[in-house]
Amino acid sequence: MLSFKKDEIYTATEVVRNFSPIIDKLKKSKSGKIVILKNNKFEAVMLNIEEYERLQNALELLEKIYTDQKA
Repeated sequence: MLSFKKDEIYTATEVVRNFSPIIDKLKKSKSGKIVILKNNKFEAVMLNIEEYERLQNALELLEKIYTDQKA
């Protein structure tokens, strides 16, 4: 189950109108993510680069483990 804090949720309009300040907050946030709402539905997630790299490394590790188990 996904969970987001109130300060991690932005509407698409807020992101368009306040892009730079939101990016600055994202860079400094502990979670490294924000979720973007469009028409009151979760539409997208934006990650800071550190969180993206962490997830990419985890994915590569999982893919290696999967490949090694098949061999």
